[in-house]
Amino acid sequence: LVFTEEDKYGLYSNLLFKYFLAEGVVCGHDLFVASARDHPDNILKELPAPLLDDTNRNELGEEATAVKSQDFQDSMKIAWRYQNLPKMEASPTTSTKFGHYYDVSKTMSPELSRSIKWHSFYLPEELSSQPKMKTCNMKSAYARLLHSIQRIIYQEGFDGSDPQKKQKNILRIGIQSLGSMLWGDDICSSDTPEDIHSLTKFLYVLRGLLRKSLSACIITVPAHLIQNKAIMERVTNLSDTVVGLESFIGSERETNPLYKDYHGLVHVHQIPRLNSLICDVSDTKDLAFRLKRKLFTIERLHLPPDLSDTVSRASKQDLAESAKLLSSGCGAMAIGKKHLDF
Repeated sequence: LVFTEEDKYGLYSNLLFKYFLAEGVVCGHDLFVASARDHPDNILKELPAPLLDDTNRNELGEEATAVKSQDFQDSMKIAWRYQNLPKMEASPTTSTKFGHYYDVSKTMSPELSRSIKWHSFYLPEELSSQPKMKTCNMKSAYARLLHSIQRIIYQEGFDGSDPQKKQKNILRIGIQSLGSMLWGDDICSSDTPEDIHSLTKFLYVLRGLLRKSLSACIITVPAHLIQNKAIMERVTNLSDTVVGLESFIGSERETNPLYKDYHGLVHVHQIPRLNSLICDVSDTKDLAFRLKRKLFTIERLHLPPDLSDTVSRASKQDLAESAKLLSSGCGAMAIGKKHLDF
């Protein structure tokens, strides 16, 4: 169960959501898309196009050439004492290729999206088809969604009960903006919601379904609207992976020279440790993302050199405060010190 805290305007979290679904299409997995805002048909039509074979190398080659050119220009500005330091690897992944790359400037071809089996759950249609549905201490929308997921898992054989009848496959479940007002929940609009436990009950039952089936689920939640911290703590404890996206749009960090090459930060709050009472914590906390011309990348955040043309004296205090949030990636220069040591 992957829990994604949406950025303020939902731009980049929606992109991650589509990446998850697009990877399922390329791998031949079955999809289940649930939303109360955008129709699942429209979501699938907007999935990014995969970069395969020669196209992949050509597209990545263009991006790599642009990055190398930028690195060369930066090296001309950096003093000799910094050039002698070992260069850090920007990508947090290993050299082994994992997954696929996608072109966000193009949409997936209809032929490829039709090659897999997918199921949809659009809340307005579900409410119109079954206007009355008795639920047990849970919001009606959540109960309908659970019933639909459970039906797909059992009828399509993802529970593993009839392995001889069907070849094993994986079900990818994507739930968009869960907990928002569109789902009939008021946790985003009130400090004292009417049913404070409805969302956590839903996640508890959902996690049980995921544990005993061949399925994985990603959920995006507008966490910045939820004022009750107790709800967020419960939701975090019921999730395996918790990732938050912080966009620089409309914030002071948008003009901060520390973040001039990036569009936002990635906060890894929790990574999975199954069948254990405690959750693992990522060692790498200084992650940032940027949306290039065709690729969405997540990299380790690098501090810029302290140059007069990029960092003014007035912003040095802001840089020092920001550095406190960073860890191992930039810690070699700032361990045990409040200010950056250039």
